[in-house]
Amino acid sequence: MNRRLFLCHTAATVFLLKSSLRQATADNSTAIEKLRLTDEQWRARLTPEQYAVLRYSETEYAGTSQLNHEYRAGIYVCAGCDLPLFKSEWKYDSRTGWPSYWDVIHEHVTTRKMIYAFRAPVEYRCARCDGHHGHIFNDGPQPTGLRYCSNGAALTFIPA
Repeated sequence: MNRRLFLCHTAATVFLLKSSLRQATADNSTAIEKLRLTDEQWRARLTPEQYAVLRYSETEYAGTSQLNHEYRAGIYVCAGCDLPLFKSEWKYDSRTGWPSYWDVIHEHVTTRKMIYAFRAPVEYRCARCDGHHGHIFNDGPQPTGLRYCSNGAALTFIPA
C-alpha cells in the first residue's frame, strides 16, 4: 500500500467514525413531561420484544406486526408510555412489511439524523419516554411525501 492510499484510507476511517458519532437532534417536545424509569421498571412494563425495540432500538422482522392489518378508526400510541403518535387516517400500506404513516403528531416525537457510513436515516423517538419507534423516509404519499416506518411492537392501537 502506498503512502497516498494509506492516508486516504485513514482520513476516510476517521471521517466515518466521527460521522457515526455525530447526531443532529431536533427536539420538538419541550412541553412533554419526560418519563424516566429504571431498567428494571422498563422490563416489568414491556414485553421482551417491546423492550428490545423501544429501549435498544432493535427492529422487528418485516411482516410480523399485527398492526400491518389494522385499519379501523382510532389512534396509535407509544407502547412504552401511551403518548398518542399517529391518527388512523394517516396510516397506509407501504408494502414494506412495517406499519407506515404519512404524518405524525409532531410535538410528540423527537428526531435525530443517524449517520452510518454512506446512508443517513432519520430516526424518530417518543418525546415522553425516549422510546425508539422507527425511521422517516422521503418516499411516502402526499400531502407530506414522508413515510414514518414504525415498529409495530413500539405501538399500541386504541380503537375509536
